[in-house]
Amino acid sequence: MVSAPHAASRDSTLQLLRHARLNLPWLIHGFTTRSGGTSKPYGGNALNLGFTRDDSRAAVECNRQLLLQAMGADVPGWRLTTLRQVHSDMVHAVESAPEHPLAGDGLITRTPELVLGVQTADCLPIILADPRRRAVGVFHAGWRGTLKRIVEKGLGEMRRHYGTRPEDVLAAVGPGVHACCYRVGDEVRDRCHSQFAYGRELFREMRESDVVHEKYPLLFLTARPPGHGPQEHVLYLDLVEANRRQLLDAGVRRENVAASELCTSCRLDLFFSHRGEKGTTGRMLAVAGIRTAG
Repeated sequence: MVSAPHAASRDSTLQLLRHARLNLPWLIHGFTTRSGGTSKPYGGNALNLGFTRDDSRAAVECNRQLLLQAMGADVPGWRLTTLRQVHSDMVHAVESAPEHPLAGDGLITRTPELVLGVQTADCLPIILADPRRRAVGVFHAGWRGTLKRIVEKGLGEMRRHYGTRPEDVLAAVGPGVHACCYRVGDEVRDRCHSQFAYGRELFREMRESDVVHEKYPLLFLTARPPGHGPQEHVLYLDLVEANRRQLLDAGVRRENVAASELCTSCRLDLFFSHRGEKGTTGRMLAVAGIRTAG
């Protein structure tokens, strides 16, 4: 399980969260938090790793170098490879760092000294490692990518390119928005129902609680009997469970699939959150790479 310190406030220490099951001698990996960088627009000393509108390119490049240092991958030969993410099911097998960012939402490799990374700020980061073939993949799964089965297709690409067997795979789902905070519309529910036999199990429905109604009830009095006013339902999607089920359906062993219990929207002290920060936020990276020997 991915763990993190329960910090009460943001600090300046770079924190790289790792999964105990991925503690393999040949693998480096981690999920970043928001602290320990040089970016100022998101609270100061922020480790923003995405080239966002509000931050400078120089700050992001410095932050990426700090990350490589924390991973022990800041030596000649190592290269960070990321994507221009488009909420797709496109997965790229890479043997070297491309000159220009590829468009897609998944990267896989067996090449040593490549650090693969996907950016997140609520969507799920997922790392797959194949100990037998020494192959690794990183994937970005929002609701659109989940509907397109990005992680399931990514595992299929690892099987096609490297001979990966699902039963050998170790899967780590990093911090992302959880069902407590991931409010979606009816169209997302309908599309999930059409795609997955277990679609109904992925949603929690509640009646909307309006704090204004509760604070100023006299403003909303009507002549209708109590309980007859309009009540809108609110839907919450369990994105973690949706991707866990995909991995199980693809043949990954249940005991080899684990997910962080940390919700990015709940823990703004630790993470960037697109929803929690109303769209003005930085980006974290989920990263993985293969050592030359070990």
